[in-house]
Amino acid sequence: MNVRRSAAALAASAVLCVGAAPTALAAPSPSPAPVLPSGLYGKNDPTYDGVWRQSFALLAQHTVGLRPAEEAVAWLVGQQCAEGGFAAFRPDATAACDPKTMLDTNATAAAVQALKALGGQDAAVKKGVDWLKSVQNEDGGWAYAPGTPSDASSTSVVISALAVAGEKPADVKSKAGKSAYEGLLAFQLGCSAEPAADRGAFGYQPADGKLPANADATAAAALAALGKGAVVSAPSADTPAAALACPAGSADPAAAAQGAAGYLAEALKKDGHLTALTPGADQPTPDTGNTADAVIALAAAGHKQSAASALEWLKANSAAWSKDNPAALASLVLTAHATGTDPKAFGGTDLVAALNATGPAPQATGGTAQDEKKDKKKDEKDGASGDGKVWWIVGAGAAAGVGIGIMLSGRRKKNQL
Repeated sequence: MNVRRSAAALAASAVLCVGAAPTALAAPSPSPAPVLPSGLYGKNDPTYDGVWRQSFALLAQHTVGLRPAEEAVAWLVGQQCAEGGFAAFRPDATAACDPKTMLDTNATAAAVQALKALGGQDAAVKKGVDWLKSVQNEDGGWAYAPGTPSDASSTSVVISALAVAGEKPADVKSKAGKSAYEGLLAFQLGCSAEPAADRGAFGYQPADGKLPANADATAAAALAALGKGAVVSAPSADTPAAALACPAGSADPAAAAQGAAGYLAEALKKDGHLTALTPGADQPTPDTGNTADAVIALAAAGHKQSAASALEWLKANSAAWSKDNPAALASLVLTAHATGTDPKAFGGTDLVAALNATGPAPQATGGTAQDEKKDKKKDEKDGASGDGKVWWIVGAGAAAGVGIGIMLSGRRKKNQL
């Protein structure tokens, strides 16, 4: 997740720098902060992550059985451009998108996942999927900004969105005939990679003729190769993650995912968390976001135990990182869901309450919108017979109570003898 957000900032910075070139020596005039819409989650500037954080906030709420506020869903739907893509944030959604609107694959993929999960947004989901297909690169992958070289993280998040939307990534092919999975697996470090510890990892993008291992890209790629999105259910079976099997056979997404999981499990062993070297820093520091992504990826691959130490580290160290940050809180909610952990008691933090506090209050609790529709139909079907059923239950309960009383009385008498 961190790399994708960094890519957004870099892409925006590049455009800003180009526009500012003629007056590079002039003192920069600060741009006014955008007015925050009432339906948006989070209070920070949404210029680079508005759609992303909104999508994950709604997805996390839905995952724990909450029904997101209508204005929050409406805000996200309203951000979509007519051609189907989403920009990171559009201050004025009433204005039509034009060629200057920076549509990006990451925001679009996140929105597709959220809207598909919420239901009732089939038209928006289809438009988003069609747009993503239309900007696939010839190598089968995707870039953050259409028309630029593919990267592993963007390719992964798009594949996950396509899979969630019901598409088969292996059948989604570029004009050159390359499938989405072919585009993704081209970023994996195989059996000849050095150092050997990097084998199975995915690189974000080649640099100086080399493909450095990248943990964030690896976690995203593992989910995509498994055909899964951000919402992962806790695995019923649990096996230790293993290193990439070498020599590797034919390109197989499932095997690639297991190799990626093996790399992540090994990377987590040292400190129980992943690290990253941030700009301006001399030494790597703990990377909470990447660690959460790795835990979800390991759970998706069936290796919950391999993620156990990282999960405990997140419980103890994620509070400051996630405070008032809807995307971070949503990530932790999804981490809890993937590991069968209670998100309302995550290291002493109620993640659900904290997430809800960053935006519009959900409409309902205790079940998804689909569950509520089922309950309503059941109530209507019961109709006039409902009262009879209630009295029958009361009668049965009373009879059972008598039986329990007799049993307890008999035990007391036996104990008194």
